[in-house]
Amino acid sequence: MVYPMKYLNYKFLLWVIVAILLASCAAQYETSYRFHDTFDAGSADWVAGFADLPADYEPDFFALDSGWGELPSGLAGNAIYIRGNNHSDDLFMYFQKHITGLRPNTLYQVQFEIELASNTPAGLMGIGGSPGESVYVKAGAVSHEPEIISDSINWLRIDIDKGNQASEGEDMLNLGTLANPNIDLGTFTGEEYALMDLDNQDSPFGVTSDEDGSIWVMIGSDSGFEGPTTVFYHSIDITLTEEE
Repeated sequence: MVYPMKYLNYKFLLWVIVAILLASCAAQYETSYRFHDTFDAGSADWVAGFADLPADYEPDFFALDSGWGELPSGLAGNAIYIRGNNHSDDLFMYFQKHITGLRPNTLYQVQFEIELASNTPAGLMGIGGSPGESVYVKAGAVSHEPEIISDSINWLRIDIDKGNQASEGEDMLNLGTLANPNIDLGTFTGEEYALMDLDNQDSPFGVTSDEDGSIWVMIGSDSGFEGPTTVFYHSIDITLTEEE
C-alpha cells in the first residue's frame, strides 16, 4: 500500500513528538539523589514520634519531648532532639521525613550517614541495660506513611517492621548504639555531650518508591535502658541510588 507523502509526514511528526515526550519524562529523574540536612535554620521537615508505650501513658512520667534548637553546651550548631524516660522497657523514639520526586515504583538503595550527640560512654551500667550499649540507633525507609496504632493490649505501636531493640526488621536496620566512643568513661560526669557518627555503609538497604515516586525515611532509637535518654541529631545525610 502506498501512503500519500502528507500522511507519512504526519506519522513521522507523531513519532518525533512521542520520542521527545518520552525523553522528557526520563530526563526529569536522576539515578541518584542526595539529601543533606544540617538543621541550621529548622527541623527540615523531620517529624517526631513515639511508640512502644501504653496508649494511656502518663505524660509527666514518660517525659516525652522533641524539637529543634542548639546543641548542648560545649558543642556548636543546631540539631533536632528527642527525649523520653523509658518506663515501658521498650521505648522507640524516632523522626520521619517524606521524600518526593523520585521515579515511581523503583527500587533504591539507601545510604544513611548520621552525626548525633549523646552523653553516654561505653561501659556504663543501668536499669534493664546500659544507657549506651542498650539503646540502638536505627534507620530505614518505607513506601507508605508510617502511623502509630493502638494494638490489642492498648499499646502504641508503629505500623512498620522496625525489629525490636537489637534485632532488625524488614523496614529498619541497626546503625549502632548510643555508646559514644568520644566520651571517656574515666572522666564521665553525665553532663558532657559529644558528637559521633553512624552509617550503614556495610549494610545495603533497599526500598521501592510508591506510584507517586515518594518514600518515607526514618531514624530513631530503640531502647532497652529503663531510664531517660536524649538524642540530638546534628546532621542526616541520605543517598538514594536507583537499582539497575
